[in-house]
Parts: sequence; C-alpha cells; structure tokens
Amino acid sequence: MSPTAVSCDAPSNGQKRHKDESVLSEQYGTPSPEQNSSIAFLKERIRHHYEQASEYYYSLWGEHIHHGYFLDSTDTKERAQVRLIQLLLDRAQLPNEVEILDVGCGLGGTSRFLARNHDCHVTGITISAKQVEMATKLSADEANQDHASKGVGESIKFANGSVRFLELDAERMAEHFPTQGVFDCVWITEAMSHLPDKQLFFHNVMKLLRPGGRLVVADWFRADDLTSSQLDADIKPIEDGMLLPPLCTQPQYRQFAKGAGLQVFADALDISQNVAKTWAISWSLIQSPSLWAFAFSQGRDGIAFLQAFRAMRRGYANGTFRIMSTQLPDDTDQMGQLTVIIGRRQSDIYAYLTFAAEDL
Repeated sequence: MSPTAVSCDAPSNGQKRHKDESVLSEQYGTPSPEQNSSIAFLKERIRHHYEQASEYYYSLWGEHIHHGYFLDSTDTKERAQVRLIQLLLDRAQLPNEVEILDVGCGLGGTSRFLARNHDCHVTGITISAKQVEMATKLSADEANQDHASKGVGESIKFANGSVRFLELDAERMAEHFPTQGVFDCVWITEAMSHLPDKQLFFHNVMKLLRPGGRLVVADWFRADDLTSSQLDADIKPIEDGMLLPPLCTQPQYRQFAKGAGLQVFADALDISQNVAKTWAISWSLIQSPSLWAFAFSQGRDGIAFLQAFRAMRRGYANGTFRIMSTQLPDDTDQMGQLTVIIGRRQSDIYAYLTFAAEDL
C-alpha cells in the first residue's frame, strides 16, 4: 500500500494505541486528494460534514469555530477566540446597534457575542440545518428562552440586541434578501474559502450592504509564488481535507472586492504568531482513538479532514511567515474601507479583511 493511500480497513483491536500523535494519524493514512465532480457535489460534501461533525466541534472547541488570537501562555482558547472577534471589531471600527449578516455562522458564537456585547441585531446563515438547530438552542438557553417555541428564523433577544439563524447557501443570499441595502455589516469568519464563486459573493455583499456598510472577512489564502511541489505538499491536503475549492491568493480577493465596488484604504498587520497556537491546540484535542474511529466511519472525507490538521500545523511551524505592518491613512473619513491583517507562510496566507461599500 502506498504511504499516502488511506486503508480500507480500520486498525484492529489488537493494535497498540499510541499516545504519540503521529503514530495515531499514521494508523489511518492520508487519502489522496479527491476531485469534485461539480460545485453541487462539493457543497453537499460540506453540508454533510457539518451535519455529522458539528456536535464534535462543540464538544472539542466550544461555541466558536474559528482561530484564537493568543497574547500569552496563560490564554485559554476561549479567551483567545473572543479576543479575535474584538480585534476584528476594533479594526473595522464597527459601531454598536447595527444590523449584521453573519455568513457561515457555525454554532452562532460570534452572532451571540455581537448581540450580547454590542447590541447588534444579527442574522446568522449556514448551509447546515444541524448548525441552525444547535445555534438556536444555544442562543435560547443563554437568553433563558424556550428554544422549542422558536420558529425557523425567529429572533432571540439579548437585552438590546438579537440573533436569528437560517439555513441558507451563502451564494444565494442576495436571492433570499431581495431588498437591497439590508445590512450595515456582512461578517464572514473563515468561511469564504468554502465558496466556489467568490466573485459572486462580493457582488452579493455589495447588494446587501447599506451605503457605507462594511464587509468583515477572516479567511485563508495561498501564496501566489508556489511551485507545484509546494502545492502538492501543503495546499492540496488542506483544500481536500477542509473541503475547499482551490484557494485564492490575497490579491485576488482585493480584485474581487474592487470589481464589486468596494473600496480600499488600509494596509496589512501580521498576526500569524498570535493565531498559530490554534492548530497546536486543535491537533492535541483530536488525539482520541474514538474520534479517529468516528472519522473513519464517515469515509475518506473524515480521515482527510483530521489529517489536514497536521498539514495546517506543519505550515505554521515551518517558519516561512512574511511580516507586514502599516498604518491607516489620514483620510479615514472617506466612504470605502479595507483593513487587512495578514499572516503569510510559504504555502498559504491567513488574512483578515475589512471592507466597506462605497456610497455610489
């Protein structure tokens, strides 16, 4: 059997279970990347993944399914995850009491934070019905409301803010909200990389934002100067395991934003070292034989997903990050905004972008 081929047989009960993380992962092998026959097939794989794995996400990682921003060794993952939300808020200069569309809302952690701490009215959308169910229940429980009495998409109040959750393909959000200028902010954290048609997404955002509204993005990118061997070693395992279409470069996102009518006015700040610990924690959390057995039961996509954790961790540890840091320009009263916080490695870039629509 090739060392890169995934076994069709689960490890036998007689095999010794090692605590060593590399030994555990090697028992299952790494699947070769699988091509998607169509966009619809890819979306169905993504939907199935979150339908099956969301409860595991919650048990392992909590209500926030995104990176943490770590400042010192005493930081918990929960504190770091909240700090990342606050960092994006600060960089975006987003005011309180605004209407927000949280795209790829996951279990609703960010939506609840924005409603509870900043009096925002948040609509969270996800491709997974299971995540809608879990986000609604978690929100109702926190607000001391009966989630069973809540209809689909019904608001749950948090003091002066509120949340609601809908099952919706992000690429069809402009169809669901036919009235233009519905939101003050579109917020998408580490979810746009799942979308096959990113250019369409930026154009839909432009339709949904009110004049002066902002698009807050946290996402992954690949570098634009990779060799084929680098793509095969680092990018393809991440794309395959994380169920992503081909990763874009950061300049491509800028081009999509400008093409949709969004304006740019700020530059980059590297936070790679502050988020890298996320993958060390993630890798340690998945070192459970029962979790790998569950992944195996889900087929090759389950194993490829867990093996991609190792690829992400290896990339952060390879020491090839590019540091970028500049200041906001003086004319910050202009309408269009783009704030970029970038950490770049040899194989990909981890970046946060904050856009605002130009008042046309």
